[in-house]
Amino acid sequence: MSNIDIARAWKDEEYRNSLTEEQKKQLPENPAGETEITDEDLGNVSGGMRSETAETYCGGTYCKNTTGRCYA
Repeated sequence: MSNIDIARAWKDEEYRNSLTEEQKKQLPENPAGETEITDEDLGNVSGGMRSETAETYCGGTYCKNTTGRCYA
């Protein structure tokens, strides 16, 4: 079953009801797919760091600062 068919089945009850029992068994329990995150996946997560040269949009201009705040 394609991703489009899976999405349609979760969004369209009439379409989902028209599926065979075999097709319904192919649908994931959760429309978003797997919801568990492994420790290995978590170990690969990064982000939340601000670059020293970040620019923040401040009322029509870009300001170079590391706080992400605009100052008058």
